[in-house]
Parts: sequence; structure tokens; C-alpha cells
Amino acid sequence: MSDHQSTQTEPHARQRRRWWLGLVPFVISLILLAVPWWTLLAAQTRWPTVVVLVGTAVFVAVFVALPALMIHGHGGRRPDWMAVTADTLLGAVWVLFTCSVLALVLRVALAAFGVDDPTRSRVVAFTVVALTLAVLAWGHYEAMRVPRVRSLEVAVPRLGPGLDSLRVVMVTDTHYGPIDRSRWSAGVTERVNGLDADLVCHVGDIADGTVAMREAQAAPLKAMRGSLARVYVTGNHEYYGEALGWLDYMAGIGWDVLHNRHIVVERGGDRLVVAGVDDATAAGSGVTGHGADLSAALAGTDPNLPVLLLAHQPKQIPEAVAAGVDLQISGHTHGGQIWPFNFFVRLDQPVVHGLSRHGERTQLYAGRGTGFWGPPFRIFAPSEITVLTLRRA
Repeated sequence: MSDHQSTQTEPHARQRRRWWLGLVPFVISLILLAVPWWTLLAAQTRWPTVVVLVGTAVFVAVFVALPALMIHGHGGRRPDWMAVTADTLLGAVWVLFTCSVLALVLRVALAAFGVDDPTRSRVVAFTVVALTLAVLAWGHYEAMRVPRVRSLEVAVPRLGPGLDSLRVVMVTDTHYGPIDRSRWSAGVTERVNGLDADLVCHVGDIADGTVAMREAQAAPLKAMRGSLARVYVTGNHEYYGEALGWLDYMAGIGWDVLHNRHIVVERGGDRLVVAGVDDATAAGSGVTGHGADLSAALAGTDPNLPVLLLAHQPKQIPEAVAAGVDLQISGHTHGGQIWPFNFFVRLDQPVVHGLSRHGERTQLYAGRGTGFWGPPFRIFAPSEITVLTLRRA
């Protein structure tokens, strides 16, 4: 093939890829809506024709609106109302789809007890609607409340006696975004400040949007207290917007920004290395000089000192194991946020939530996150402010 033909072919190939990628949201919407449409309107419910027509029109409208709102609401300097509408609609459709799938069990049970159609299908339809509304109401409350505190002790054998009972308070995935949660953010700071933290860690995904857009929500971080240090690393969402702006902001309000670097904290004559690396996506973000580099983060440290590592994604654990890190703390997974999405998260991450051991020395704690992303719902994945009390073995 000539150079001229090659240059003509490449743009066409890119156009085809964009076209197929553009279809993905519509295919997902079709799958998520087809099952509840059948459950509520078409499965031998025998509603009056007008009910079926109006209901179908609603489903068609959602099918068209959902991908359009998701694409335009989450692109560039998006209007917040569009993002909120898209995210809320996505969460509602996901829950409706899940309830419709689970309703197959009810359908089988009613058939086993001799309940015939249309009564059987109508009972299932009413149950799905009622359950969906109840779950969405509960899930929204769980997402919007100030997180509960989750406390656990972590044995760190190399910890010196002066650091025994060191209290590490972890917040992550605050995702200050299109819903104004300034009061929520102030409540989080108030709760953290009541925990007598030695070390406060923000493990990334601070916001969706620029500093100018979200500063009112982030402002309470200025008052968050840790007696030894306050440290922060980037998550993947910083690289969707203004990573450098958020690093400058956090440094400007007195936090230690661990951009592939470390600090050493000391108490009672004993020391702990607190290191941080960029998110796993940073290298491909186009932000110059960014990319997870644990070797750089640990450069110059005493190999005999215990190491606490902040890395946004749990799947960054192999590098921590190879470097002999004692404890890695991560966020990113949200615990799945909306059940049963946790099963899909597990396909990408080694753990979804909790404390786990990797190799002979290294432990990993993955938090469910302090805020939420996208749909303003948390279902069977409660948010948390985590208190890790470090203990000698």
C-alpha cells in the first residue's frame, strides 16, 4: 500500500472506532431498559393498551435521553444540571434493571403456588416498582449522609514502640462534584477532627471538576487536623480535569502532596516512612512528569523503617510488595457503590474492600470511599471514614 493510501485509510479507521464507541452507551441503555420494560409492560401483564403505549413511550424517552445526557453531561466544562440528571437517571435505571432480574425468582415462586397470569405478572410488576423506589430512597440517604467511622487495628511488625497505637485516619474518593455538598464536606471534617488523628490521609479522587468549580466544597479540608501530618495523593479523576491545580491547591492549604515522594513522621523516638505515588492512570494522562514511581517515592529512605504507602488503586499493590512496603492504603473501588456492581469491580481490582495480605510483609487496606461518584446512591456499600490503629506485632 502506498503512503497516500495509508494516510487515507487511517482517518477512516479512526472514524469507524469512534462510531463503534459511540454505540456503546446506546447498547448498554438498551440492555438495562429492555428487561424492566418486559417485566413491567410486556410479560403477560395484559394492561390496557393506553398503559402499554404510555409506558413504552417513557422507556423510549429514557433510552434516547440517558446516553445523550451521559455523553454531554460528562464532557469538558459540562453543565452541572445535566450531569446530575444523567447520573441520577443512570442509577435509577441500574436499580430498576437489578430489581427486574431478581423478580424472576418471585415469578417462579408465584407460578409454583399456582398463581396465573395476568395476576402473577402484575404482582411482579408492582413489586419491582415498589422495591425500586424503596431501594433508591435508602441508597440516596446512604450516599448523602456524613459517613460512619470504620475502625480497625492493623499489626505492623516493624513498627517501633513509640509509634504503637498510631492513629491513621483515611478519607478517599470525596468526589466533590455537580451536587453541591459543601455542608457534607464540613461535616466530614468535623467528624475527622473528633477522631484524634496522628496522620490524616486523602487517598485521591478529590473532585470532579477544576479547583475554581469545586473549591467551595473542598474548603473544609483546610481545617482537617492531624497531629503529625496531612498527606494527599492523586486519584484517576484528578487526571480527567485539573490534576496540577488540585496538587497546588492541597499544598496551598497545608497538606503534604506526595507526588512520588515521601515524608518521615516521628513519635516517641521512632519513625515511619509515609510515601505516596501517582494514580495508575497518571502516566497515560498527558500530564508531564506524572506516573506512578514507587522507586522515586522511596528514594533515600532507611530500609529498616516501616513504610505506609498511599496509592489510589488497590491494583498498585504488586509494586508495593516488591518494594517491601508494610501497609498500602487505597480507595477507588467505592466498595462497588451500587450492588451488584462490586462483582464487576472485582474483575479489575485484587480486592473490593477491607484488609488483605499480599506476600510475606505487605498488607493492603481498600476503603469504600468517603463520597460517591456519579449516581447519588450507595446500595450495600456504605461510605466510610476509616481509622487504622497501627499496632506492633
